[in-house]
Amino acid sequence: MHLASFLLLLCPAAAPVHAQRGGDLQAQILYAFQSEEINELASLIQTLKTQVRAGTADSALRYHLAHADYRLALLSGETQTRNAEPALNECIDQLKPILEQDADSVEALALQSACYSNLVRYKKKFESVLYRSRAADRLRAASKLAPKNPRVLYLSAIDALARANPGSPESSLALEQLELAAQLFEQSSATTIDSPSWGHAEAYLELGRQLQLRGDVLGARNWIEKALIMAPDYKAARRQLVTLVHP
Repeated sequence: MHLASFLLLLCPAAAPVHAQRGGDLQAQILYAFQSEEINELASLIQTLKTQVRAGTADSALRYHLAHADYRLALLSGETQTRNAEPALNECIDQLKPILEQDADSVEALALQSACYSNLVRYKKKFESVLYRSRAADRLRAASKLAPKNPRVLYLSAIDALARANPGSPESSLALEQLELAAQLFEQSSATTIDSPSWGHAEAYLELGRQLQLRGDVLGARNWIEKALIMAPDYKAARRQLVTLVHP
């Protein structure tokens, strides 16, 4: 079952309302992350948690809360590491009921994989091995179910790049996978209101970074500028663009 189907579970007649709510939530989450408004993101998470605790949460709402927690962890990891681990644990926990209901939910598998993968850095050696294995299992399952899902490809490429030695064949293959993810994102809508639509700007930015590392300044500029066209308030992309002018 895809996330869009979650919106039909409780009340088919209310699907447009739920879809619009989902679109608004995605936009708020992404804007807060890209503009690095960590307090705004934390406030949104508290609102979503209140709705979940009230017992009225559907699977879509849980997914949005998990996504928001994932974003909070990414921002917190830079300056507020004490907040990152709880956010990642919350992300994983919110996705568990979704996967219990539908073990083949590609989007839930991919997002949970990302949360497990980021949680590794906050765990001791034994636990880190366990969480890395869980991240790989989820991502492998998602890849098998949807090999051309751009979010799955993006997360797989990021994981492979992190493990590969610079200049190695593995690194080249991971870059090709990242390029494919970016191309697939270009072909897909970033404004769908009833299904996940994140990853476009991040994939473009990461491809720009990788090309810059390999000395392809023109290629890097092209993809970083695409990231900013997609998300004009994306501060990380703005900073990266400056390094092309003032390395």
